[in-house]
Amino acid sequence: MLENSRKEIALSVRGIKKSFGGVEVLHGIDLDATSGRVLALLGENGAGKSTLVKIISGDYEPDSGEISVANQTFSKLTPITAGNLGIRMIYQEINDAGTLSVAENIFLGRLISKKGFVQWRQMRREAQRILNDLEVDIDPNALMSSLRVGERQVIEIARALSDKAAILVLDEPTAALSGDEVDTLFEFIDRLRDKGTAMIYITHRLDELRRVADDVVVLRDGNLALSSSDARNIDRSILIEAMVGSKIDEFGRPKMNLIPANAEPLIELRDAASAGSFEDANLVILPGEVVALYGKVGSGISEVAEAAFGVQKITAGELFINGGPPARSPRNAIGLGVGLLPADRKREGAFLGLSSGMNLVAPFWSGVLGGTFWANGKKERTSFEKWRTALRIRVSESGADKAISFLSGGNQQKVLLARWLNAGSKVLVLLEPTRGVDVGARQEIYAVIRQLADEGVGILISTSDYEEVVQVADRAVVMSAGKITSNLDYHEVSVVALTDASGG
Repeated sequence: MLENSRKEIALSVRGIKKSFGGVEVLHGIDLDATSGRVLALLGENGAGKSTLVKIISGDYEPDSGEISVANQTFSKLTPITAGNLGIRMIYQEINDAGTLSVAENIFLGRLISKKGFVQWRQMRREAQRILNDLEVDIDPNALMSSLRVGERQVIEIARALSDKAAILVLDEPTAALSGDEVDTLFEFIDRLRDKGTAMIYITHRLDELRRVADDVVVLRDGNLALSSSDARNIDRSILIEAMVGSKIDEFGRPKMNLIPANAEPLIELRDAASAGSFEDANLVILPGEVVALYGKVGSGISEVAEAAFGVQKITAGELFINGGPPARSPRNAIGLGVGLLPADRKREGAFLGLSSGMNLVAPFWSGVLGGTFWANGKKERTSFEKWRTALRIRVSESGADKAISFLSGGNQQKVLLARWLNAGSKVLVLLEPTRGVDVGARQEIYAVIRQLADEGVGILISTSDYEEVVQVADRAVVMSAGKITSNLDYHEVSVVALTDASGG
């Protein structure tokens, strides 16, 4: 803690407790964020991270404890007070106005005006000054909708800094970024560190710590499980044990499945192409094996995977499902026994306003509804209970009837997996299956995937996470710029081989 003592503590929380409905979810948390340092905040979903940062940002009121900022101590903060103290939240879901310019977004809600008239020229000049100061090469006149996701994230941070942010809280900022965009964001964070900004960085990706974090705090079940001022050198096994409460063999290879020599392909691509997305793709998925499509965002991996579900159109070559013609549409794919888990479960997979039971039986609502407009709660609950036990979906007693939005990310993902198991799918296409999922739930999902493979299900995973490939896949197909660059068999799959084949 010697280095911390030489820097100013920008924010300090002591003894923070918080309960909901009589159940205490934070049990006296202590935390310090230091100027010019990045504090990584880790923990499984439900550990209390979101509750803690919402107390810091003034969205929640603590039951007890105190918060100190800028030599002032408070029993609670309001959003206005937190804003006046320079506390700014950067959420995982980008909150910008796509039809407005970069300059307008930087000053969103506080446009520079004089006598009721917006001073457009002055605002563009000031936006340019802010971007130059942050060494960001983005045109302040460009529309936000024309920017890449990583650039939009940077503009969100620039907006916060232009509003005199002294303490930045970044919630899973790399979740939707490509590899190059992640590198750009990390360089940006380095510059903020040099300028003395204090940052709290929430992430599930342990590999990011060595690159971006100085300090680390781990929460588990609302308790402070670990605190260290040496985030870059702490052993990852210690972090994992602090997060889940037990040791996990987090980085081992799965047991290799032996596939019969006469096994017929469930999915087969022959010189397949989709205009503007990929070309010359040759790929085979056999019953009982897990094949990973690995590459950076934009490499074509998601488009190849989506082709098997009828989402992406094949414009050249051939695609076979179960030895027959390809799916013409998602409905057709379901009829062929193919299930798809999309990368964005909230926007493309889950019906957030509906119950977990209704989400699970979604592909066959007509059968569950029984020819009426009313759901058959008994059928939903029976199906849900079957898979709740099998997949260890953690819910309350009324879980089948409760909106899926109340579940943690890992449990939502399990419900969406159960959807296709309930449908009897023999082919599963999983896009980024553990994105935004904590370490413990990730291991459980991997165990489910391997169990399904043991039962003869063919599984195609599209992922930009090399650790995921190493831990769950029998084989790996690596793509870059729309083309397959390497096919790695069981014994060849490694982090080095994956990153080398994908272009580093």
